Amino acid sequence: MEIVPMLPEHAPEVLAIYQHGIDGGNATFEAAVPDWAVFSAGKLAEHRFVARDAEQILGWAALSPTSARPVFEGVAEVSIYIHPDAQGRGVGRALLGALIDSSERGGIWSLLAGIFPENTASLRLHEALGFRLVGVRERIGRHDFGGRSVWRDVVYLERRSTVAGRD
Repeated sequence: MEIVPMLPEHAPEVLAIYQHGIDGGNATFEAAVPDWAVFSAGKLAEHRFVARDAEQILGWAALSPTSARPVFEGVAEVSIYIHPDAQGRGVGRALLGALIDSSERGGIWSLLAGIFPENTASLRLHEALGFRLVGVRERIGRHDFGGRSVWRDVVYLERRSTVAGRD
């Protein structure tokens, strides 16, 4: 497995993995995958990666700005999605590690992650790589999934850099 920058030619597999996350019901409030232009525009170009083996993309991770306001330019939100067939093989740890390294080189001092509490594997992964619980937003959004609409909680985690933003 290797971690490489996410490029436009990865779009079909990246978006298919995102669709798997949507279909699983515990990864996002989104109901549909956007087209590549919309997807790409929402991610920081220098902070997005794919994990691949010789045959396929195994997963992807990217940072998104949390706000357009200049005062929050060192704060980013983590997205990480692993193909169902690649889960439990260290792909998530490798991708999240690459994002952390990239963010620190890029001067990002705070990484945020919003995770459904049912997504215990993602919570454990983030905590293992230095994220800490900052709170739970109860019933923060309605999730339309499986023909029903339910209120969902989101667990918020944060990782503060020990090197970036320390001036």
